[in-house]
Amino acid sequence: MAEALNLWSGWPRMVEVGGNAFLFYVLIVVMVRLVGKRTTSELNNFDWIINVTIGSLAASGILLKNVATADAIMAIAVLAACQFVTTMVVQRSRKAADVVKAEPTLLTHKGRYLREAMERTRISEEEIRAALRQKGITENAGANWVVLETNGQLSVIPRQDARWDEAEALSDVRGPANLED
Repeated sequence: MAEALNLWSGWPRMVEVGGNAFLFYVLIVVMVRLVGKRTTSELNNFDWIINVTIGSLAASGILLKNVATADAIMAIAVLAACQFVTTMVVQRSRKAADVVKAEPTLLTHKGRYLREAMERTRISEEEIRAALRQKGITENAGANWVVLETNGQLSVIPRQDARWDEAEALSDVRGPANLED
């Protein structure tokens, strides 16, 4: 049998939800200030998952009767601390960075689509063309390189007289072993 539509749970519950919402708002503002700007900057996969999880925990603590406010606060605090410690370790250890962070991937080289990289990262020609258009480039040959960054965005390096092996900004980008310039 279908449950009755629950439009009103009474003033005590409304006060509880409102108080919890305010409490979690303050907690998240304080957490962002303590953990740093990275929490809300352009996110890599790891950061995005943590932020979604924290949002879900906050919503659970605000709305769900069977989730104690203190339990949700503890879970959020532990995740924020884990994210902070993980980013510090990643900053200091290349091995940790390799485990936690995705690496940027080269998708085009001097007007040529790198199909294997596109298939591995599930990026289509249409998505690459959209990134080119955003930079005012009307054809793939107008870009030296298109890179899928760790935050999921596409970076377009316009055509210029530059070699792949001499481009410092591309030193951490995963590309085929033998690129011809």
